[in-house]
Amino acid sequence: MTAELTVLALAALLHGVQLALFAVPANRELGIGKTLSPRDPDRLEKPLMEQVSTRTGRLARAYGNHNEALLLFAIAVSLVSLAGAATPFTAAMAWTYLVARILYVPAYALGWVPWRTVFFAAAWFASFAMILATLI
Repeated sequence: MTAELTVLALAALLHGVQLALFAVPANRELGIGKTLSPRDPDRLEKPLMEQVSTRTGRLARAYGNHNEALLLFAIAVSLVSLAGAATPFTAAMAWTYLVARILYVPAYALGWVPWRTVFFAAAWFASFAMILATLI
């Protein structure tokens, strides 16, 4: 397996870890009655994410952000793999993506300004660079 595919697998595992990082405290804070409900607006006082602690809300948003970032990264890895364009550069960019996304989680959860944005940008540019590398 190429380095890029290995990192994609690890990024998918990170995604699962991120889900647990916000879901466990959200269930503790809200109770399973709310988290198992259909979450209809007319049945809730306000949206669930407005009812959790600041840190849990941040972890939820970090997870949602990874939903978006993982799509671009998966496209980048697919293009590199299908085009046979794997190089040390694309491998380095894949690892850059993963490290940046790992660092993004505590940066968001703990409110590290401007580091959250720096880590987001590093991961995004790494994915974008991989896509560009397939076109060169």
